[in-house]
Amino acid sequence: MASIVLVHGINHQRETPDLIEAAWLPALAGSVRLADRPDLADRLWPPRSRPDSIDCRAAYYGGLFRSPDRQGADDDLRNLTPEQRDLAETLSLEWLERVAERATSGSTDAAQARQTLDIAQNPERAQAMGSGNIQREVLKALARYSWIAGTGMFLAERYVKTALAQVTRYMTEPAIREQAQKAVLALVDPETRVIIGHSLGSVVVYECAHALKHPLPLLVTLGSPLGLRTIVADRLHPPPSFPPRAAAWLNVANREDLVAAEPDLRPLFAQDVPAASRFEGVWYAEPGKDPHRAETYLGRIAVGREIIEALA
Repeated sequence: MASIVLVHGINHQRETPDLIEAAWLPALAGSVRLADRPDLADRLWPPRSRPDSIDCRAAYYGGLFRSPDRQGADDDLRNLTPEQRDLAETLSLEWLERVAERATSGSTDAAQARQTLDIAQNPERAQAMGSGNIQREVLKALARYSWIAGTGMFLAERYVKTALAQVTRYMTEPAIREQAQKAVLALVDPETRVIIGHSLGSVVVYECAHALKHPLPLLVTLGSPLGLRTIVADRLHPPPSFPPRAAAWLNVANREDLVAAEPDLRPLFAQDVPAASRFEGVWYAEPGKDPHRAETYLGRIAVGREIIEALA
């Protein structure tokens, strides 16, 4: 069991829990150090190097997306059922709308996104091009978004397809959902102080937090797609609500992060916050090489402050 449980998001299917811990823990320790608790930071990283270290563990479920019984690559959307492909296409359009709305002023990202959306959302033009061609154009437009495109067009398109496939499969395949949650809950006990979920991992930890039978001092969600109503929120188990055992929930979102569809989750999830609990939302506009990067989120001073309070 662990004092802090880390839950990864999309595109970790070829990593290990140890690699995730090695990447995330220095960033988490850094945010605690920025919040003026170097003593706690030293207990977080390097891990298990001293008798008073704070035990942090990464829950790993990425291997569930490496299905040996499926044809082709893990990111091949053709492996999805027709219903799943419809959901993935809807999600891709939602993300492209976020690019059009939020891309940095003066960049070409918004113009390219809007041009593709104008075609996709125009029935006559979409029919003339065909649904398959429209979807390919949407995927290409997402891959051209500056913080994704830096890896090169081939890898960028693969990243987009992987993200769409993994979100879709978690939301529609009960076996994946169950196994992902088991991986998290296996590390949680009454002594656990913090659960942190990034990206798709925020959906996993939301559902896990509702399953807890004991108090949880702090739930943290980073770069979360929980605010996507028809694609994610309407499919949650249970429906959008504040986890009753959580003393505090911190959600952090960068407006440049297209995965964080709705930066402020409180209108949707804070209708029933217990009197003794609180729901904090932090969102900001900070362009960068990768606004969805977990380590960047973990390094925010707001995260460090909440970690300090939860460990007190």
